[in-house]
This record gives sequence, structure tokens and C-alpha cells, in this order.
Amino acid sequence: MTTTAELSVSPAVRRSAELEQQLALDPGRFRVLTGDRPTGALHLGHYFGTLHNRVRLQDLGVDVFVLIADYQVLTDRDVAERLTEHVEGLLLDYLAIGIDPARTTVFNHSAVPALNQLLLPFLSLVSVAELGRNPTVKDEIAHSRQSAVSGLMYTYPVHQAADILFCKGNLVPVGQDQLPHLEITRTVARRFNERYGDVFPEPDALLSAAPLLLGTDATKMSKSRGNSIALGADADETARLIKGATTDADRHITYDPELRPGVSSLVLLAALCLGRDPHEVAEEIGGSGAAGLKRTVTEAVNAAMAPIRARRAEYAQDMGYVRDVLRAGNERANAVAEATLTEVREAMGMFS
Repeated sequence: MTTTAELSVSPAVRRSAELEQQLALDPGRFRVLTGDRPTGALHLGHYFGTLHNRVRLQDLGVDVFVLIADYQVLTDRDVAERLTEHVEGLLLDYLAIGIDPARTTVFNHSAVPALNQLLLPFLSLVSVAELGRNPTVKDEIAHSRQSAVSGLMYTYPVHQAADILFCKGNLVPVGQDQLPHLEITRTVARRFNERYGDVFPEPDALLSAAPLLLGTDATKMSKSRGNSIALGADADETARLIKGATTDADRHITYDPELRPGVSSLVLLAALCLGRDPHEVAEEIGGSGAAGLKRTVTEAVNAAMAPIRARRAEYAQDMGYVRDVLRAGNERANAVAEATLTEVREAMGMFS
């Protein structure tokens, strides 16, 4: 029996498949906005879930904007700790995985004032009730570590709308859980255009087909839970983390994500690194047990990540260049944001 959730997601899935076909035929007509909050080290879940796809889109010829969302760090925490360190870590990871600053614009929130000025007119286009009903906002509030919910938490989806629309992004890679956020962006664009004239595209969702990797404790992989393998981890640290990963008592290794989540996530990680089917990897390991599984995973991860780690270490020797990448990206983002803000002011009949 088809559930209501499945019915509501199916149009987005179908649309995403159509967009993939269009990307192959005419990548130049798309502009993608994506990004990360600098709250800690990026890990293997990020790599296989989103980072690898950014490089794919860049290499297809899509105009990609990657946002380091430093202001949004404050949505669910009181202070932005070790911010410079985390921003520089993101930059190193981006360069190491193959982000090319000549083809992809990397920038940070706080360096683009015109982007953030879009928040004011955009907030006038949505109601408090609409923001409060947003399921992602409700979930963030439920899991917030703050003693009280800040106004920034409620405006988070509208700030994301400004992130996407400042550069007139028309394609946003998301997971299905982020569809409500993108719908607010589409609502903001539509209402602005209806009220003031056509300025913004209504961006489409490009749904991720990436399988879910669990953390080493068999729960959701997260920077804050200490259950991930950072892209910047060395071979010894990777081996130590995998050795401590959660498995189960069944010695025969199979790939069954529903019944054996910990074991299956490790099998999947090895398969992704090897470019193989997880069922085949599990069958090969067979009766070698958890020790054989972890040995296979460790070897696969370290082999796959070795060139990325080498490039990361090389870039880390020239942080001047790394900072120049962000400076150049900020310059381009500022030019784009200023042009968009001027267009918005003219459409609204304001003095520039």
C-alpha cells in the first residue's frame, strides 16, 4: 500500500530524474547553490552524500556556488566556536576532493552583506505560522541545545531562501528531509514575483541518490556525536575508528540494512570506496566475521582516501593560497549579490 509520504515525495523524485536528463543535455543553463555550516570536520558521510556530487556537477559544466554558512552556525548554538579553524578546514576539504575555484564559487555568509539584506523583504512574504509549521524547523527546535529558541531559528528557512535566490540558483541538491525548506524558497520566489514582477526563478530540488552511511556506533553519522571518520583523518586514525565500530554477534557477514544496520553500513562504506555492489562485498567477506569485515573496510577506505589526504596535506602547506580561494569567491559572490539586490530594490520601487 502506498503511503501519503510516498505519494507526496514521488513527484519530486520524478522531477529530479527529469532534471538529471536535462543536466546531461544542457548543464550550462543550471546554477546550483549548496553548502555547509562550519561546525566541525567534514566526514565520509558528507563525501559520499554530497561532496562527490558537487564535483560531478562542476565537471558537467554547471555553475556551482558553495556556501560556507558561518552565520547559520548560530541557529542552534549560542556561539560560533573555533570558526576560523572550521572554515579553513572546509576549504581544505573542498580543494582536496576536487572543487576547482576556477569553476566553482566558494564564499561565506558574513562576507556578502547584500545577500543577507534580502532577508528583510523575504521575511515579509511568509507568515510566522508558515515558519512554525516547517517540519525541519520543528525538528531543529526539538533537538536544540539552546535554553530558548532564537528568532534566527525560525527565520532559518528564509535565510536559506536568500542563500539560494541571491545568485538566482535554479537547482538545489537536497535530501528528501530538506524538501520543506526548499518549498519555502519556492514560495518566497513565487510571492516576490507576483507582488513585484519576475526577478527570481523557482528552484528545483535535485534529490540525492546517495545511500545513507551510519556512524561507527550504528546511529546517524554526525560531526557532534563523535561517530564519524573525518576526511582529514590519517590512515592510523581511520583504522582505530573502524576497529571500534559497532557490529553484531552473527559471524557470517551479509548486507541487510534493516536487520543488521551496523554491519551493513560498514559493508556499504567498503563498497562505495571500491566502486562495487555491497551484496558482492558482503558475500566475499562471508564467514570472516567482524574482524574480516573491518579489515576490508579499513583497506578500502584508506586506499580510496589516500589521494584526497595527500592533496589536503599539500594545500595545508600553503594556507595563503587557500585563503585567496575564499577571498576570490567572496568577490564574485558580492558582485552577484549586489546586482540582485539592485534588481530587487528597483522592482520594489526603492531608492538604490
